Amino acid sequence: VQLQASGGGLVQAGGSLRLSCAVSTRTFSGYGVGWFRQAPGKEREFVAYISWSGDTTDYADSLKARFIISEDNPQNMPYLQMNSLKPEDTAVYYCAIRTGVGFHRNIGTYAYWGLGTQVTVSS
Repeated sequence: VQLQASGGGLVQAGGSLRLSCAVSTRTFSGYGVGWFRQAPGKEREFVAYISWSGDTTDYADSLKARFIISEDNPQNMPYLQMNSLKPEDTAVYYCAIRTGVGFHRNIGTYAYWGLGTQVTVSS
């Protein structure tokens, strides 16, 4: 399984970006896709999650008002729409496939990770 996040870049505060996560295949026993981010000097943190069926979505509490996770099933392409971006959103954003049982916010339940995409928000 290969994943590739894309869509990052430099944006001014208040702007928007849409991240994509290209997934090579879904023919395995996975549960869904999560987005995480890691700012310099900080631990990787949960951002959002969507199950493969689309029935379950979840967001970090501080982000649910501004971020939207979705998925284009035929294209195996989860998206993360990020609106009203703030300088504190600056980080490398990663997509990952959850294959383990347990809470989907738990980073340990994700077995496959893509290379991240840099998001930089200027003030």
